[in-house]
Amino acid sequence: MLHAVIMAGGTGTRFWPESRMDRPKQLLRMFSQKSLLQETVERLGGLVALEQVWVATSERLAPAVAEQLPELRRDAILIEPCKRDTAPCIGLAAVRLLREDPDATMVVLPADQRIAPVEAFQQTLRLAEQLVEQDPSRLITLGIRPTYPAETFGYIERGEPIPWPPAELAASMPKEPAGSPPAAGPGQALSGRAPLQEAGWLNVYQVQKFHEKPKAALAQQYLQTGRFYWNAGIFVWKARTILDQIRQYEPDMYSHLDRIAQAADSPLFDQVLREEFSAIQGRSIDYAVMEKAQNVLVIEAPFNWDDVGNWRALERFIPADPEGNVLAAHRTLLWDTAGCIIRSTDPNHLVATVGLENLLIVVTPDATLVADKRQEESLRKITQWLAERGWTEYL
Repeated sequence: MLHAVIMAGGTGTRFWPESRMDRPKQLLRMFSQKSLLQETVERLGGLVALEQVWVATSERLAPAVAEQLPELRRDAILIEPCKRDTAPCIGLAAVRLLREDPDATMVVLPADQRIAPVEAFQQTLRLAEQLVEQDPSRLITLGIRPTYPAETFGYIERGEPIPWPPAELAASMPKEPAGSPPAAGPGQALSGRAPLQEAGWLNVYQVQKFHEKPKAALAQQYLQTGRFYWNAGIFVWKARTILDQIRQYEPDMYSHLDRIAQAADSPLFDQVLREEFSAIQGRSIDYAVMEKAQNVLVIEAPFNWDDVGNWRALERFIPADPEGNVLAAHRTLLWDTAGCIIRSTDPNHLVATVGLENLLIVVTPDATLVADKRQEESLRKITQWLAERGWTEYL
């Protein structure tokens, strides 16, 4: 049975001051009347039964997640006692799924991405599920064809192609249309429809190697070769298989997860969960397993994808005015202002500007950010400074 595990424990510090410890990026309504988390769950409709949708999050965020997703079973909110990166998170989710479904297939995905069209996304996940059912030892990841030499993403280098569909079916299936454009990534809006591959004909490859975030010159080389994909952080595999892989490559992590599994029906489960999970050394799933495993495949995504990494994502989804300003605010009064991003969710708050250019302005009830929008990566420093000064009411 197909299950979806949505990872929703991130802090979203690059979206300060709207993003806070109790209301991080995935819980914000940035592009519609639904939060990024709600959009992620909605995107799975018709593919994964609601009873098989799980959300992994922190103890602090669990009440807000439950409030935003009242349709989920309460036990479908998987609470991590502390932050330990994605490998322990995924391992804990696999332990829980196997209690309910010994043959569970997991789709693992972040809560804070935007993907369109839904049909292409679901088609890709169905193919991944078929590949895993054909060979349960496979680990499937999705790759985004890069549209520019990004330095902020990890990369996947593809190897040999995997014939799919099987040869006996291929003759009766239409081939990929020639000259199909690449899927959009950050820098391209999610508008229109991606080039859907007919009848499930998608590009599948062995993974040659995973690569860390590159410098600009290397990223340019990756782009020019045509063999590299952005790592979307979306995976499909058997729950049993990913636990076996963790046992092989991270035996200490596995031993803690196994003790949690053994205590599942014990009255001391909450205590065991807290003690054992806290004792795990945090690792990303890429570092812990994917970079070491042997049977890893990448599917070239035929959909548009955006990781919504910082406030400049608004420029990709909200049309600019004639002066290049992106206005995500109810009331604005601009004079001699160009290339700015203005965000305010208060319908009664007026934002007025005079003589500004290329600024980011974010207004919240207790904090206002004014920054050069080209220095957004420095926003993390603000949250660090606030913590150092003890001004936790702004975090």
